Amino acid sequence: MRSYAIGDIHGHIDLLLHAHDLIAADRRATGDHDAPVIHLGDYVDRGPDCRGVVQFLMDGTARGEKWLTLKGNHDRMFTRFLRDPKEPEPGLRADLSWLHPRIGGAETLASYGVKNAMDRPLAPVHAEATEAVPQSHLDFLQDRPAWHRRGEVVFVHAGIRPGIAMEAQQETDLVWIRAGFLDDPRDHGFLVLHGHTALDRATHYGNRVNIDSSAAYGGPLTAVVIEGRDVWHLTDNGRVPLQP
Repeated sequence: MRSYAIGDIHGHIDLLLHAHDLIAADRRATGDHDAPVIHLGDYVDRGPDCRGVVQFLMDGTARGEKWLTLKGNHDRMFTRFLRDPKEPEPGLRADLSWLHPRIGGAETLASYGVKNAMDRPLAPVHAEATEAVPQSHLDFLQDRPAWHRRGEVVFVHAGIRPGIAMEAQQETDLVWIRAGFLDDPRDHGFLVLHGHTALDRATHYGNRVNIDSSAAYGGPLTAVVIEGRDVWHLTDNGRVPLQP
């Protein structure tokens, strides 16, 4: 059972288009045009064209592309801010906000035409944002599932709470978790394919594979192909095995 997956995008439409080109090349090489492409979340924040990324994913979905787009913590923060900018985000440190420079919400709003969001009072920024951001974009991001299982692999943005059935997992864990998951070496009964925690390169840990290769910080965007529990990194020169 073959699947493709793409890591954390963070507003980099150029990297996303290249990732899809790599997948298209692998499809041609294998003759398989039915395997789904699973995007692991974090479509917005920090990067230059968050609006373009969301629109690209929406357009592909509307065309009937075999894509699945999962929810990331940054996607949830974006929609939560538009709903109520003072509503706490359970996974975010209390001393931070979506518009804090470390989080990157201002870059998302700038892509929708709301400029200098960090430097202005919250109320007018929010009012301008509610006018500028299409409701269809918010609906699309809000409606994203938080995880997906296909064959021997669970796809999720951040990870899982070990020892809890997938159907009982809490969304906040699925989009935010690090401690208790990243440091757990046990097999979960399936391979977990995730992003969220930025690394220099995609890394296989045996029980999980992290494909967040720091696109948000100037790194590449990783695309992989999975067959059973075997994983290959897709490159301009073809497949490269990704092994523990």
